[in-house]
Amino acid sequence: MIDKRIASVAEAIADIQNGATIMVGGFGEAGSPIELLHALIDHGAKDLTVINNNTGSGHVGLAALIKNRQVSKMICSFPRTANSTVFPELYRAGDIELELVPQGTLAERIRAGGAGIPAFYTATSVNTPLADGKEHRSFNGKQFVMETALTADFALIKALQADRYGNLIYNKTARNFGPIMAMAATTTVVQTAEYVEAGSINPEHVVTPGIFVNRIVTVPNPVYESDLVAANRSYP
Repeated sequence: MIDKRIASVAEAIADIQNGATIMVGGFGEAGSPIELLHALIDHGAKDLTVINNNTGSGHVGLAALIKNRQVSKMICSFPRTANSTVFPELYRAGDIELELVPQGTLAERIRAGGAGIPAFYTATSVNTPLADGKEHRSFNGKQFVMETALTADFALIKALQADRYGNLIYNKTARNFGPIMAMAATTTVVQTAEYVEAGSINPEHVVTPGIFVNRIVTVPNPVYESDLVAANRSYP
């Protein structure tokens, strides 16, 4: 029988190599896999390309990974948010690269990567600097920009429940990019708040089928980014 459970967060991310491309779930703190990100900091892989909605907050989670100079490029929609200071400072200093992608386009590029679609056309970004250098085509009298799919070596995502096969359900909007990132990555690593026995999740409730999941690690009481930021915590 397939059992995708891993004993620890450190073991779950141990083979992430320098130069890897990593998709990280989360819309702000909602769905952000803080424990996996902190394990990645401890692991020490560098020159990473990270695909995420934003660039983290405070000095924990994704922001801490960036602060530790392990990320060379961010592909995201919101590089600056209320509590983000690390990325803006490094970007202004020329120490990190940014590929800015409108949020809907980001989601579709990831979805396309998981579906095996190499590129698609969208009206978003037409006549803006984000369209510079990209192929344009006209359909029914309207201009569209070609965007390429995004894939990754690893996806780090957070679920509410998982069984040993890797079937997942999420906590409401904390699912955000998780399902499509799981499809678009070669190796999907999931931290789940609760492990449940196989067969106990109603098949009609499964959001991400286990075929898209490679590893599961149980984190019963995950920390929340906003609590850590409010307490002025930093990692490591």
